[in-house]
Amino acid sequence: MDWPIHHIAALAGTTSRTLRHYDDIGLLAPSRIAGNGYRHYDQDALVRLQRILLLRELGLGLPVIAAVLDHGTSQTAALQAHVSWLRQEQERLARQIASVEKTIAALQVGGNLMAENMFDGFDHTQYKEEVEQRWGKDAYASGDSWWRGMSAADKASWKERLAALQRDWIAASEGGLAPESPEAQDLARRHVQWLTSVPGTPASTPGGDVKDYVRGLGEMYAADPRFGANYGGDVGAAFVRDALAIYAERSL
Repeated sequence: MDWPIHHIAALAGTTSRTLRHYDDIGLLAPSRIAGNGYRHYDQDALVRLQRILLLRELGLGLPVIAAVLDHGTSQTAALQAHVSWLRQEQERLARQIASVEKTIAALQVGGNLMAENMFDGFDHTQYKEEVEQRWGKDAYASGDSWWRGMSAADKASWKERLAALQRDWIAASEGGLAPESPEAQDLARRHVQWLTSVPGTPASTPGGDVKDYVRGLGEMYAADPRFGANYGGDVGAAFVRDALAIYAERSL
């Protein structure tokens, strides 16, 4: 069974022109071309299109997406990693929606706003206890003070820098790169540079044991699914761990 291009374009929220472009650049070929010249897409093509759209949501460019799809893990494993990331985002956004709806309801009836209900889903302190246990209270206090002192624009820029780094890690992992490859090691370098921008971490503290910190952080990514989901799940997190360990040994 297959479906014509205009039907798939409508279902996917895209355009026939976009799908034809994907075919022209070798990203998504139709399963057949009918006698009237219309492209048709079967189940395998739809799965590939779904992955393309998911990777576009992560902000990846078309050449990177092509590399990920052609040299990555199996379709099932890759989609499972996407689901893990999407569920994490879904839970966070659901909390934000509920928080804002409570504010709207209170404003509509002229009631009192409850501060403790207004910022669920926005809380950057959710790992406070864990950070203090791993790296001490000073580490959390320094990072918290730094974050609260940033402007909204600076916070947005910092988040985008982190998101871009995570996207590049996922693309490298799904693209089949080796942890010791120059590309992966450059990502590790960027990752350590990002860590040094966060006050209170051993990476930003003069005399801190940066090597052990970086290796330990990589192990945490691989061991804790909350963090591993940011790097594409178990396989991606293990890739980041191995690349960071190699970088720490060679360069720190």
